[in-house]
Amino acid sequence: MFRPIPLPLLTVFLWLLALANPVLAHKASDSFMYLDTDSRQFRIDVALRDLALLVPLDTNRDGEVTGGELRQHRGAILAAIEAAITLSADNTACQLRGEESGISQHSDGAYAATRYQVLCDGGQAPDSLNYQLLFAQDSLHRGLIQISAGNESSLAVAGPDSQTVDLRPAGRAGLWHSFTTFLWEGVVHLLIGLDHILFLLVLVLPASLSRNDSITSPQRWLPSRAQIIELTGVVTAFTVAHSITLALAALKIVSLPIAWVETVIAASIVVAAVNVVWPVLGRKTWPLAFGFGLIHGFGFASVLSDLTSGTANLAVALAGFNVGVELGQLALLAICFPLLNLLAQATPLYQRALVPVVLLGVVGVSLMWVWERTPAV
Repeated sequence: MFRPIPLPLLTVFLWLLALANPVLAHKASDSFMYLDTDSRQFRIDVALRDLALLVPLDTNRDGEVTGGELRQHRGAILAAIEAAITLSADNTACQLRGEESGISQHSDGAYAATRYQVLCDGGQAPDSLNYQLLFAQDSLHRGLIQISAGNESSLAVAGPDSQTVDLRPAGRAGLWHSFTTFLWEGVVHLLIGLDHILFLLVLVLPASLSRNDSITSPQRWLPSRAQIIELTGVVTAFTVAHSITLALAALKIVSLPIAWVETVIAASIVVAAVNVVWPVLGRKTWPLAFGFGLIHGFGFASVLSDLTSGTANLAVALAGFNVGVELGQLALLAICFPLLNLLAQATPLYQRALVPVVLLGVVGVSLMWVWERTPAV
């Protein structure tokens, strides 16, 4: 079915490899904050890999950050964190009194954890939090916040366009607010997750090759009935699968090492891409979508699984995040599949050259991710 690839298209393939940014395919950059407004306790956990963008932690450049190196840079770490966080009450900044610092473990590795006592004028509870850490270095960074008051708790997100979070019950109450906040984060997480995007691309490529009707321009970009059925099966299978594991992981019912999850996700892309050319796993793509979707769900859950499962509206945040992932996925399909369909109908080079180049690029990039992500044993 596939012929040898012309030299110009091989050049395109190498260009795709050169542009591939492995960072985009790893777990999103997140910090975790926990605020108890009753006890005025505030804790923040920041990944060591993220802190290394602000403070040269690896002094001897051996690729590892030791306890001694952390102690050596403790002052610079605290200064960077405290300069980027402001807790306020009635528009007056509160003081942060450091009480404890150390190392915590999250699903994706070691984090520097610092606990503060929040001191506001008149003993008030803080009513707003302004967060600016790492936005200048990584516009995709997010600060995930758990806010506790009495027996109730809620979740919020600080991002480059929403740096100030209202901590008052009136400002953060309402399940709809939590739902919409995490819905948007789900959309963003899907659109910045290059590995999930490539997996989705590989799953829908066979559908673009299956059209054999006689529709002509300008309707050639419209999917046929058979293509709609095939795409529906793929999207439904992927959605159901990752929804199951997303819930299991975020609620901490099932926990898998994120490093191995990322490795298997990268490997799943390789398998799915190879299966397009040599369908050893069958020509139907929905079983692949379901099987590997289970693994991708654990990757999506890395955003929420590090927040306590006791949070009252975690289920709402989880639902919003999942819906956001689906909306991002549907948006990609709505934009990209008609284009693929049009190319498939417009030129024979699509099947004979362009698709092989895309598959080679996907396999090459994914193998690079497998190599980078495989944990040392």
